[in-house]
Amino acid sequence: MNREFRILLFVISSLLMVSCGGEVIPKPKGMLRLSYPEPIYKKVELPCPYTFEKNEFSDLRKARRNKNCWYDLDYKRLRATLYISYFEVGNNLDSLLRDAQNLTQEHFIKADGITQEPYIDAENKVYGMFYEVTGDAASQSQFYLTDSVQHFVVGSIYFRAKPNYDSILPAADYLRNDMKHLIESLRWDEEYK
Repeated sequence: MNREFRILLFVISSLLMVSCGGEVIPKPKGMLRLSYPEPIYKKVELPCPYTFEKNEFSDLRKARRNKNCWYDLDYKRLRATLYISYFEVGNNLDSLLRDAQNLTQEHFIKADGITQEPYIDAENKVYGMFYEVTGDAASQSQFYLTDSVQHFVVGSIYFRAKPNYDSILPAADYLRNDMKHLIESLRWDEEYK
């Protein structure tokens, strides 16, 4: 080896040895902390046979699906939408129940689990089921509510992102609580015509 090359090799090795010194300090484990505003609920008056309370954090808009009494609650900051659909029962309660339950079961392929919570408010004649889906499913929470005679409402939350349960869990928890409040505040408007 020539002399210049040895000098260059010596300088590079000296720099490497000097730069590797010091005590190694492990970094503490960090968790992503997402915070959302404390919910403030206000009653929504709709030209429909039902009312409910919505979080002011969401924007209510008429559904693009062009059906009467179908609405969307848009959570822009969470990149999620709660879709609300209304049906008149008529003689098809069994069919509506089956469709609502099948909607939830469609997510079973990607889901780690689905829990069901029956909802009964006999005083206001509101009966239904709340579903919570865990895992990388497209919808984390769904519900249906009915008075068993005239009215049937279905709701489901979808994120505008690829389902990754660990990433959307804080937002899914926040929305689950909003959905439960909507369920508990839903009332039938018998004077609607």
